[in-house]
Amino acid sequence: MRDTRESRLLLVLLIAIAFALITVDIRGGEDSPVDGARQAAATVFGPVEDGVSGAVDPIGNAISAVRDSGKRHDRIGQLERENAALKAKLGSDDRNQSKIRQLDTMLKTAGAGQYGIKGAQVIAIGSAQGFSWTVTIDAGASDGLKRDMTVLNGQGLVGRVTTVGPNTATVLLANDPDFTVGTRMEKTDELGFASGQGDRPLRVQLLNGKAKVKKGDRLVTFGSQADKPFVPGVPVGKVVRVDPSGGDLTRTIYVEPYVGFTKLDIVGVVVQAPRTDPRDEVLPAKPAKPKPAPTVTVTATPSAPAGGGADNGYEQ
Repeated sequence: MRDTRESRLLLVLLIAIAFALITVDIRGGEDSPVDGARQAAATVFGPVEDGVSGAVDPIGNAISAVRDSGKRHDRIGQLERENAALKAKLGSDDRNQSKIRQLDTMLKTAGAGQYGIKGAQVIAIGSAQGFSWTVTIDAGASDGLKRDMTVLNGQGLVGRVTTVGPNTATVLLANDPDFTVGTRMEKTDELGFASGQGDRPLRVQLLNGKAKVKKGDRLVTFGSQADKPFVPGVPVGKVVRVDPSGGDLTRTIYVEPYVGFTKLDIVGVVVQAPRTDPRDEVLPAKPAKPKPAPTVTVTATPSAPAGGGADNGYEQ
């Protein structure tokens, strides 16, 4: 529309009419004379408004989703941080699996010997000065521990409790030079006393100087009076060397302990002794000896000369 005098007058007139209609509509209230026109307009333009609203709503929803996604992202980040903190507290999966395996093996050993045990973890090692082999565990008097209780793990004899605090205890390891335990040979029942030698095999003095012993024979604890400091039947180790008897009253053998004293972690303190001596029941089953493979010998037989007769090398 061109900007002329007539167009300006028309615009002013339309504005005046609009204000007049608004005034009449407001004063008329529910009986407004323009109510019919309003309803007619709603009928005509309502579908158009719905279409526009339908087109706009997805955009609004998308904006809301983007806004909410930020909140969800923050929540996911928080959960990831909490998960990382929990993993750090529990340790790595490999570490947890190792603990589970150790605990499972120890419970099987305790079950085989009917030992009532209190599980504990090694939290410190003693000073290596003077060949002292000790560890500190995270269980003490509040857990029912007392001095001179047997300590074992899934492999066998670890040592004995020497001092007890409210929540910790000190264990003298079986390889300490001041450690001595009564032993019994598997099957033959030969008795002896095993002493620690640090990182070397245990030294065992058999009471019978003529005892028949061979490499690979196994020993368990003989047990003490009133089961303190040692309960019977705990695996000690296997023979790795036998000294010649030489007619002595005793015989010396050397035993490789089942327990690795430099890698202790989960241990069990025997708080209740078995009702009966388990004898050799706690020892692990011996591996089956492989059956020798059958040997087949093939002998070659020389073939007879062609023609079936002997050839003397001459022609007639």
